[in-house]
Amino acid sequence: MRARPPTLRDKKRYVLAAIEPCYTEIDPRQMYYALFDVVSSLFGDVGAGRIKMTVISCDKGYVIARCIRGTEAQVETAMAALTSVDEHHIALRTLATSGTLHGLKGCIRTLPTLAEGGVCMIEGQDYTAFHLPLEKVDLFMGNKDQERLYFTEDDLEEF
Repeated sequence: MRARPPTLRDKKRYVLAAIEPCYTEIDPRQMYYALFDVVSSLFGDVGAGRIKMTVISCDKGYVIARCIRGTEAQVETAMAALTSVDEHHIALRTLATSGTLHGLKGCIRTLPTLAEGGVCMIEGQDYTAFHLPLEKVDLFMGNKDQERLYFTEDDLEEF
C-alpha cells in the first residue's frame, strides 16, 4: 500500500500546555488516558474520533498534544477541564498552538529548580516548605492530606 500524498493527509496541529504545579512528574501514558477520557466525556466518542487527539510529550512541566486542524479549541477546552491524573491534582494551562513541533519548542522555557526550604510549624502543624525562585513557597503537610499555603515575601521574613 502506498503512502498518501501530502495533499490528501490530515492536517495536524500541536497544542502546548504547562502543568501546574510544574514539579509534578506524570507518566505520558497516564496523561493520555486522562486527557482522552475528558475529550470523550465532553464531546462523545464520535467527537473524540473526529479530534484524533494524542499526547506527543509529557515532561519537564509541559504537555504537547496533537489533534486535527480545526479542533484545537476543543483540545484546549479538554485541557482546561482536566483536574487530576493518576492521583495527582493538576491543572493544564494552554500556552501555544502550532502546525509544527519546531514552532512549539521556542515557547518552552526551562523551569526553575525546586529548592526544599525545610520544615515550618504553623498553628501547631508541621509543613514541608518548597521554594521556587521569584515565585511562591508551597507548604505540604504529609503525602495524602495536602494543604497549600502561599506566602508573599513579607510573610517569608517571619520564618
